[in-house]
Amino acid sequence: MGDPIEQSMARVITLMHRNLGDQLTIDDMARVAMFSKFHFSRVFRQVTGISPGRFLSAVRLEEAKRLLVSTSLSVADISNMVGYTSVGTFSARFKSSVGLPPTQYRVRGGVRAPGGADHIPKSDRRGVMITGRILPPRSSHYGMTFLGLFPDWVPQGRPVRCAVLERPGSYLLEDVPPGTWYLLTQSVPPGKEQMVGDESADSVPAVGAVGPITVRPGTTMEPIDVKLQDNATLDLPILLALLDVRLASLGIKRSPCDRADKEMAAARR
Repeated sequence: MGDPIEQSMARVITLMHRNLGDQLTIDDMARVAMFSKFHFSRVFRQVTGISPGRFLSAVRLEEAKRLLVSTSLSVADISNMVGYTSVGTFSARFKSSVGLPPTQYRVRGGVRAPGGADHIPKSDRRGVMITGRILPPRSSHYGMTFLGLFPDWVPQGRPVRCAVLERPGSYLLEDVPPGTWYLLTQSVPPGKEQMVGDESADSVPAVGAVGPITVRPGTTMEPIDVKLQDNATLDLPILLALLDVRLASLGIKRSPCDRADKEMAAARR
């Protein structure tokens, strides 16, 4: 990361990680970045895609996910450790972002059983088909791959359409409703599918993103490829439990997210 601006933003994100229990302000972050407050907020959004406040919130919830599955700390203690003064606010924010309340997330070991088709909204008219390829990093080999369409850069909540692939490669998303979406992907190293909370170097997921993608009724979309890269400091934290594709590796994948995978497999036969 040789760009001076990216280095400045990386220092701020490191500050976030190291001070999750503190009430960091924009002034604190701008001081570390060595920018004025107003210039800092604008540059941070340009580099990461979201505001410093939203990024900090995502970092806090990402750490909460790790603590829930790797420690026996109470939800109240974890809430306090990641900077929340109200357990109720923490629990509500966690559920809306991850898809499960903190206690259920812990009980299920950090994964969520995918919901049925009724959980993904259907469009009034037949939507658009999006195809393309998920391209793996040149230096690494990756396995189970999740991709989903979201309303903004933050991969949280339920995707409007999604798929789980056995490995990076061709994908198909059907019946995509009109709107502006962001295609976000994550791939887990082979053999690490069940390592929820594992922070070792060989367990780092690869991520990729493309957007905004504008979908209009009745149009034919050009193929959209996504290049995966090893998750780095400037990449957004992954929040939703569905992205823990470990369930798929256990043969429990039964959701609209596997529909595209099945159809691609059938097409190859």
